[in-house]
Amino acid sequence: MASSALLTDRYEITMLQAALRDGTADRRCVFEVFARRLPGGRRFGVVAGTGRLLEEIERFRFGDEELTFLREHAGLDETTLAWLADYRFTGTITGYREGELYFPGSPVLTVEGTFAEAVVLETLVLSILNYDSAVATAAARMAIAAGDRPLAEMGSRRAHERSAVAAARAAHIAGFGATSNLEAGRTWGIPTMGTAAHAWTLLHDSEEAAFRSQIDALGADTTLLIDTYDITEGVATAIRVAGTGLGGVRIDSGDLPTVAADVRAQLDELGAHATRITVTSDLDEYAIAALAATPVDAYGVGTSLVTGSGTPTAGMVYKLVARQNDDGSWLSVAKASADKVSHGGRKTAFRALDNGTALEEIVVVSDGFEPLDTPAEHPDARALQTVLFADGRAVVDWVGAAGVRAARAHHASVIEEMPVRALALSRSEPAIPTIYRDAD
Repeated sequence: MASSALLTDRYEITMLQAALRDGTADRRCVFEVFARRLPGGRRFGVVAGTGRLLEEIERFRFGDEELTFLREHAGLDETTLAWLADYRFTGTITGYREGELYFPGSPVLTVEGTFAEAVVLETLVLSILNYDSAVATAAARMAIAAGDRPLAEMGSRRAHERSAVAAARAAHIAGFGATSNLEAGRTWGIPTMGTAAHAWTLLHDSEEAAFRSQIDALGADTTLLIDTYDITEGVATAIRVAGTGLGGVRIDSGDLPTVAADVRAQLDELGAHATRITVTSDLDEYAIAALAATPVDAYGVGTSLVTGSGTPTAGMVYKLVARQNDDGSWLSVAKASADKVSHGGRKTAFRALDNGTALEEIVVVSDGFEPLDTPAEHPDARALQTVLFADGRAVVDWVGAAGVRAARAHHASVIEEMPVRALALSRSEPAIPTIYRDAD
């Protein structure tokens, strides 16, 4: 099991060392992950990466190699190194379920423990949640634009090799049905897909030879790439070789609305009425929406998806919101910097509903010692937080391939709660407001 302990920033370790020296390391603290705003003028965000994060926190261990590096390059004293050698996160993490929607101020994740054990997780938490949530939010918008037409993720060649796996996972949670990435299939149980690239056609002496060979290998239900040369000739050759039972054709270039219409007309004229059309050329949610009235059957999305469709990070932050004093009392704390104000205190969150449609995000703030609100106190709302990590272990419901399936199902249900205005792609205010209330 590879350690994730050095997937962090040095200042977290230097704060730890200083806290061990001045006696504040063991103060009980509450850290919170939230976004001050939704980047890109989007109307909602999608929480993703939670299951990955929980597994990485379990791997957050400082072994001999990590400690040797820190001793030689980070200037840590032996007291700090000894503390790190025994590190295990023993606190509690609660938060929004993976696949849930979030809005500005939503307490997406709450980390409770000593200052020392919680502060060192900041970079790991944010690097995973910010990237995965950005991809999932873009994917959800693409799924809205696609409607009932299937989407496949195929952006591995446009991302870091590990980010590609994370992106495939996040996209699947938010509505994509399959991925081209085999590691994502192996690790997370996501259906995989893929047939041939232009290199396959160029390898052969003719397009017809390439198509015949592909059909011999994969059967007539395969999808043939028809735009290596002339698309009209490609369609004719595909049906001549495969017959009218050809599974599909893929278009990767040209003016897609016009080309798709022409290809559909040609396929129908040749009697291939059931042959599907997939398009894959630099799509984003706007291009997909523009194809809604065309005879396209499926979409493959790459670059735009794995880069968050112009918003590569969700903009989440990790802030201390409450801490315990030496006498055991709790104190709410908050950053007051201009344009970066945060709300102190432990929080519970609920989504108010009217006949199943979301009205507002209710965030109830406690000083830290007051009891948190329970669902019974909000009968017309849905509780948004659940326990994710306790007793030194991730809750098994939220990790692995089973966690991905649960997150995908949860996302499909909660997107149905959104008012119609949430489904528009144009820049706007969040679909529902966030309302802060003090605990009684």
